[in-house]
Amino acid sequence: MPEDLQHLVELVAERIRAFPAAAAPRRVQRPLPTNPREIAPFIDHTLLRADATAAEVETLCAEAARHGFATVCVNGSQVERAARALAGSEVKPIAVVGFPLGAMTPEAKAFETADAVRRGAREIDMVVHVGALKSRDYATVHRDIAAVVAAARPWPVKVILETSLLDDEQKLLACALSKAAGAAFVKTSTGFGGGGATEADVALLRRAVGDDLGVKASGGVRTAEDAMRMLRAGADRIGASASVAIVEGTLPEGGGY
Repeated sequence: MPEDLQHLVELVAERIRAFPAAAAPRRVQRPLPTNPREIAPFIDHTLLRADATAAEVETLCAEAARHGFATVCVNGSQVERAARALAGSEVKPIAVVGFPLGAMTPEAKAFETADAVRRGAREIDMVVHVGALKSRDYATVHRDIAAVVAAARPWPVKVILETSLLDDEQKLLACALSKAAGAAFVKTSTGFGGGGATEADVALLRRAVGDDLGVKASGGVRTAEDAMRMLRAGADRIGASASVAIVEGTLPEGGGY
């Protein structure tokens, strides 16, 4: 492992030992929503099923433009269609890379990223190499993320950690490696890995990255109340397939939202 990366890991390990469990999460940059419709600008409207049809992608994009979602998030084979459908709107197309397992080579992920950008992706959500992270092969994890960041430039990269498969130390190390490699966000989950976003994980990631990176909560966010819990825990962005139901839903009275 390169000396500078070894130093980074040692610093993170030291930080873990002194990590303030009760530290307050950073608030999102814009004011927190006061009603479900105000959640829309925080949402990545998502369709990542293997059997997603062209018509469903067109509908996804129309919904995103109508409700004012931040982005649509689709598989790479659908991003060109999404980019065409969103032309003229403020909604950006996202492509996922190395999805959903993350176990590809850095070179394969970089190629996939460059192809997605060429086809119109304006953000990239990549899956971290979970096996390398759990093997403490931090040089590979760093190289993997850095390769995607370089291929995506100038567009931002979110690193999906698949938090349900990691312990807290591994989550913190993944955040540090994502930051060192130039990522713009860390993200909780693919939604395909047996677990989704939790308030505790969002708060942990927020404390880990501070104000330097964004945090995206994804997986299992299905209601306006779910989304608000994630935003209050420190998320900047919400990944959801139930986005329309979220913004057309209700918030409980007296919830302090």
